[in-house]
Amino acid sequence: MPEEGTPEYEEVESNPEKAFLNTITSRQQALRGISVIELLSWHSSDEVYLGQRDTPEWTLDATPLIAFEKFGRKLADIEENIIERNGDQRFKNRVGPVNMPYTLLYPTSEGGLTGKGIPNSVSI
Repeated sequence: MPEEGTPEYEEVESNPEKAFLNTITSRQQALRGISVIELLSWHSSDEVYLGQRDTPEWTLDATPLIAFEKFGRKLADIEENIIERNGDQRFKNRVGPVNMPYTLLYPTSEGGLTGKGIPNSVSI
């Protein structure tokens, strides 16, 4: 809210609808912002996700390989848990009128704009 006595405050008092519309970004700015977000949200077809390695020979040491395999199983369990909860009718935030399941923290994804998958690393 603008402070009392300022020209912006006078505009809010005299024409609140116009004052509100002046706070909304232009179509061009909104389109540019949405385009950038969409570009940054795409997964490439060869993306490596959390719990995956792009080269099988990243280590030959048995201890980290066992730990990494255990970590991968936990991630798979988490994904199964999310899928199970998405099907539970008690969770209205997942199966409400829009019927849009929660997918953001699925550990894996396919390429494209999916709304799921945790990349192994992020660089912007």
